[in-house]
Order: sequence, then C-alpha cells, then structure tokens
Amino acid sequence: MQEREVLPDEGAQPGADGPRHVPVMLRRCLDLLAPALTGSFDTAPVVVDCTLGLGGHSEALLTEFPEARLVALDRDKEALRLSGQRLAPFGERATLVHAVYDELPEVLDRLGIAKVQGILFDLGVSSMQLDEAERGFAYAQDAPLDMRMDQSTGLSAAEVLNTYPAGELVRILRAYGEEKQAKRIVSMVVKEREKEPFANSARLVELIREALPQAAKRTGGNPAKRTFQALRIEVNGELSVLERAIPAAVGALAVDGRIAVLSYHSLEDRLVKQVFAAGAANTAPPGLPVVPERYQPRLKLLTRGAELPTEEEIAVNRRAAPARLRGAQRIRPEEG
Repeated sequence: MQEREVLPDEGAQPGADGPRHVPVMLRRCLDLLAPALTGSFDTAPVVVDCTLGLGGHSEALLTEFPEARLVALDRDKEALRLSGQRLAPFGERATLVHAVYDELPEVLDRLGIAKVQGILFDLGVSSMQLDEAERGFAYAQDAPLDMRMDQSTGLSAAEVLNTYPAGELVRILRAYGEEKQAKRIVSMVVKEREKEPFANSARLVELIREALPQAAKRTGGNPAKRTFQALRIEVNGELSVLERAIPAAVGALAVDGRIAVLSYHSLEDRLVKQVFAAGAANTAPPGLPVVPERYQPRLKLLTRGAELPTEEEIAVNRRAAPARLRGAQRIRPEEG
C-alpha cells in the first residue's frame, strides 16, 4: 500500500466540512490513555491514532494532552483531507500519514520514532464512509458496490461478487458475515451475475431478501447486513490486517504505554482479546519455582472483558451500539 506523509493544511479552517460524526466512547478512551500521556517526559509523548477517520478522537487527544504529539494513520485519502482541515490549528503537533494500520512499524521508523506512549484503534467503517452513498458501504442506499476504504487500489465489492468462485463467496459470507444462509445467497448471486454483472447495492439487497427464508428475515435487523459486512471485510482485508496490526502496535508501545481498541463485531473483538490475553499471560513452563523475567507477562489488562457504551451514549449516537472497548498497558520490554 502506498504511503505518504500528510501535514494538516496551513490556514484551513477547523471543521470546514463540518464534523459529521460523534466519536464513540470518547471519554472512556481518553481516560484509558491518560496515565501514559500525562506526567513529566524528556521529550513529548507520542500518541498514535491508527484509524484517523474524520479526526474526532485525534482532535480530542491533542486537546486533552497538550504536551503530546500525534501520529495518525488512515488508508482513505478523503478522510486525510477532511481531518487535515480539522486538525490544522494544532500545526506540527499532528502528523497525518496515508497508510494502513498494520504498517505502523514502518511509519514510525520513517518518522524516527522508536516507541510510543499511547495507541488508539477505532475499527470498522467510518461514519464518513457510511454517509457517502457513492462509497457503497451502506445497504440502506442504492450506490455503486465499491466498499474500498482506499479507492485507489484493490478489488471493489462488485468485482468480488462478479469474479470469485461460488465456494470462495460462501466461505467469505460464513467466515466474515457469520451468514447461515450463505449457500442460498451465493447460489442466487451466481445465477444473476451470469445474466448481468452486479454493479449497484440495491440489486444485491433485493437478491438477499429473495434468497432468505421468511424466518431468517425476521431476526437480526436488515437481512443484507451480514453479507455487506462480509464483502467489506474481504475487500479491505480487514481481519488479516488486524491480525498483523494489533501485535505490531503492542510491539511499538514503550513500557507503561497504553493501547485502547474499539471493535464493532465479534470477529474483530475476538482477535483483540486473543492478542491482549496472550500478552498478559505467564508463559513459563509449569513447575518452575521461580519464573524468569522472559516468561513474565508483557501486558496488564485495563478492562475487565470488553467495556460497552452506556445507554445514554447509544441514545445520542446509535452507531456506538455495537462498540466493544478493550485496553492494555505495556509492563515489560521485549527480550533482547
């Protein structure tokens, strides 16, 4: 994936395009990261927003921690443009980078940063991507079936639907959408794409409605939700990227540094949970009278399980409803 460093536009007005989203679990994220970003430092503490989006979390981090320097990543060039305007008043304290979040080690190396004090992930599709119909993420609006977070590279959702073998489509819908009716949906997709390739979301939504039995339509909200989630994850390689990104982020943390991760479905949350649990585990062989340092946990868990948004927050911001927040603190350096 192409990377390029982007600095906020000088002279741009904050929020020139208007903040179009409410950051999820903002106060709790700030509180989790605060102990690592306050106090006395020889150099400015560095906090990384791995999923910049429209910059709501980043703006709050820079405001809440005036000594901190921000490095923010996003694969979406339009998000970088809009958030660059929003963060322009912070000047050189904010460095915005066009990159996918599993590229964090390479980004930090290019910027000459050895370790960081705080890291935030707000996973999934951004409010901007959902709200702009032409991006094709939302099943409630007819739009081109694109779903690429970086529209300059990779296959679109339409290309996946039109070219993948049936067996591979079934696997994707089952693995990434947890869709029990994957075979029925894919069978109809294959028949329909032979007549005419898929291009827009409305046709796919209608097909899914026709493919599902009545009982399946009555549960779980919009029946297209699971298929759209699965296609989005496949198009953007989200789970494979996340599998690399979370361990890489833990590796980038300084001792006493903290990481907070917001997930929006069970597949993401499970990956985060596994990495955090492994880092917080004692890896010594059983029966040792004294546990050597190299077997001691590297992480301390900061949340008991996954924390959920409050009912009050969900009432204000319905997109917060599926959020799950986990946090961890680095307590030991890497060996060697």
